[in-house]
Parts: sequence; C-alpha cells; structure tokens
Amino acid sequence: MTGETVAARGLGRPIPRTYAGYLTQVWAVADAEVTKLRHDPMDLVSRAVQPILWLLLFGQVMAHVRGLAAGGSYLDFLAPGILAQSVLFVAIFYGLSAIWERDLGVLHRYMVSPAPRSALVIGKALASSVRGISQSIVIYACAAVMGVKLSFAPGHILLVALFIVLASALFSTFSLIIACIVKTRERFMGIGQFLTMPIFFASNAIYPIALMPGWLRAIARFNPLSYEVDGLRSLMLSHGQSQFGLTVDLGALGLGVCVVTVIATRMYPRLTQ
Repeated sequence: MTGETVAARGLGRPIPRTYAGYLTQVWAVADAEVTKLRHDPMDLVSRAVQPILWLLLFGQVMAHVRGLAAGGSYLDFLAPGILAQSVLFVAIFYGLSAIWERDLGVLHRYMVSPAPRSALVIGKALASSVRGISQSIVIYACAAVMGVKLSFAPGHILLVALFIVLASALFSTFSLIIACIVKTRERFMGIGQFLTMPIFFASNAIYPIALMPGWLRAIARFNPLSYEVDGLRSLMLSHGQSQFGLTVDLGALGLGVCVVTVIATRMYPRLTQ
C-alpha cells in the first residue's frame, strides 16, 4: 500500500496514507468549530449559569436529605455529577449546529472537501470537548469556593480532562446522529430536550445507584453518563473512589465513542439529502 491511500470501508472517503495528513484534516474541522466559539464567548458564560445554580440551590437543599451521599458530604458527591450533567447538556445539542450549517450551505462545502467523513465527525467531536473543558473550569472554581474537597493532583486533572473529552465526543456525535435522522431544527430541539432528562436522571449523577429501584439500576449500568460520573467522582475528589473501576469507566466511554463515530460517519452525508 506504499504511496497509496488506504480505503476505509464505510467512511465515505479514503483515509490519507499518513496519519499526519489525517490529523491535519481533523484539526482543521475542529479549529473551524472553535473559531465560532471565540466569536461568541458569551455562549460559554450563559451555559455556566445552570451548573452553578445546581450546585448552589439543589446541592444546598438536598444536602439535608440523609443517605444520598453514603455518609459523606452531598456537595462532594454532587459536584462531579453536575460537571457530567453540564457536559451532557452542552454536547447533546451540538448536532443543531450541523443543521444550521446545512441551511447556510456550509455543510455542502464540507461534503465536497477532500477530508474523509470520519475526519469531519471526529473534528466536530473534539471541538465540542472545548466547551466541556471550559465548563469544568467554572465548576471546579465554584466547587472550591463552596468547600468541596477537590483533588488538584496533575495526574487526576489530566484524567478528568480525558473523561470530559470522551464524554463530549460521545454525546455530541450521538447528537449528530439525531440531526441526521430528524433533519429539522424544530424536531431536533424536541428530541434533544426529551433525551437529556432521562439520560441524566437514569444515572448516578445526583444519587447513588444503590438507592435506585432494580429496573432503573439496570438502565443506569447501560447509561454512559454513569461511567463518566463514576470516573469523575474518583478523580475530582481527594477522597474519591470508583464504583466500577477507572479502566471500566474509560473502556465504556471509549467503546461508546467508537460505536457512535462509525454510525455518524455513515449517516453524515444523509443530512444534506
């Protein structure tokens, strides 16, 4: 295969012979998405309000309910869940931008570019993680002010960033799949709002899995948000522990990212039809 391109089955375009060329195309797509964010920084500020309110209001009220934090501080228990919630809420509506791009004609230019479809999907997924990372900075600062026992070990911080990148990629790519199916902004907004609450509440973000009824406990174990929260909870807190194990948490998110990326790559061209 020397001097040629390697065809990727189902990816719509051949992957460049060198990884550097492929990564350059991914970076170009991601940079274009991040540029939009730089031009509208108030979007980050407005999205930071909701998680802060959850910590200040919900956290303070529910801290008086016994049993929610398994004998520890409920604010400590809640902070990683709110970070995961914030990443979910930002990423799950990311597909809306693809519909806007189609309506503005930008998506058609992407489709005729030499970049493989997979590079377009992965680039958008990486761009969405920038929003997730920015949310984490706000939540870390708010949690520190409220006395949450955070861990600032460099290794833990890096792993938290990795969890955010994986979760952002998973949910934003899932959002892109939804956009390819519904194709209209109105339907997308309705389905997005319908999905966020079940994903959030059927996880361990605001209460332990042990307190759930059996049927909900089974759903929570198939919910990727549960593995994100579990990993964040063991890394963000100075006394944090993982229920499933960090290897399982990372594996579940990584597998989820691979699955949705393959599906979105196959479906992405349908958005223009």
